[in-house]
Amino acid sequence: TGLRALREVIRHPSLDLVGVRVYDDAKDGVDAGELCGEGATGVLATTDREAILGLAADCVVYMPRATGRGQTRAGLTEDELVDDVVALLAAGTNVVTTCSDLFARGARLSDENRARVAEACAAGDASVWASGSDPGFITETLPMALLSIQRQVDRIEIEEFGDLSRRPSPHMVMEQMRFGKPLADFDPERRKNHLFGEYQPPLSVLADLAGCAVDDWTAEGGVAAAKEDLTIVAGTIAAGTAAAQRVVVHGTEAGVERIRFTQYGFVAMDVDPDWGLQPTGWRIRIHGDAPVDLSMPFPVPLDDLASYVPAFNANGPVNAIPYVCAAPPGMLTTEDLPHILPRGPRAGRA
Repeated sequence: TGLRALREVIRHPSLDLVGVRVYDDAKDGVDAGELCGEGATGVLATTDREAILGLAADCVVYMPRATGRGQTRAGLTEDELVDDVVALLAAGTNVVTTCSDLFARGARLSDENRARVAEACAAGDASVWASGSDPGFITETLPMALLSIQRQVDRIEIEEFGDLSRRPSPHMVMEQMRFGKPLADFDPERRKNHLFGEYQPPLSVLADLAGCAVDDWTAEGGVAAAKEDLTIVAGTIAAGTAAAQRVVVHGTEAGVERIRFTQYGFVAMDVDPDWGLQPTGWRIRIHGDAPVDLSMPFPVPLDDLASYVPAFNANGPVNAIPYVCAAPPGMLTTEDLPHILPRGPRAGRA
């Protein structure tokens, strides 16, 4: 995602690249264009944090590895991430990022770190906006467009479908995702807490925009079995073993479901129980006075999908740069950026 964002900043007609920070010593001093498959830019990557802070750029595209929460996630700790972002914001540099910790609402940051970010925004007259494809585009941008034709919203349902049968990553598919494991050994709750932390904050924003007074959020996991033996790129799946999994996040108001987000990951579509799985993509249903049922399968062969996926995450933050620079200071939500388009007015360097 970071490499794709770097490429698109270089290609953007209204942005000037002035610096790139890397975390691998082997990339130190390498031209930014070489890092992402573009021609030479004259901008050399650096591992020097202070050199980047000293550039006084108008905006930073901040895409380090995921923050470290215990032993299950690699990369920066929350405090290290906030140290970076606070230094940038306090110096007057705006930030766009795919780090979900920095969503404007929600509990991903500690109260202390959230206060530090807010204070830095005020001190530097700068803004930070976090988004991606999911959560992000599918939990905010697209639903907001559909809400614009509603006057009464009864319920919102969002589904994400991910077919991993052609994914050439045996460790991820067979060990981390645990496909092909006996159902008795499969813990359907394994990913629930992590995904709940990722999705509940942006979904709460969506619920507010829809006029739903959600007073309770819950999540649940589930697993479904293959109906027959099958071979996928990552290995063999025996009949009766795990071939699909899902996590469902519910938001209710006085016991009535108002919003539901479901993420499906699978290596076979014909599973038991039948979940009505669809090809890789998204589906949004809005139940209200102007009902909408929108399905969006990705029009890309599964074998080629990996080369397209980074665009879904990287392009939105790059497109948002001029609007984040022009926004009032603070931690922004998508509703604060009403005109995110592929090209915008020149807003300086990034």
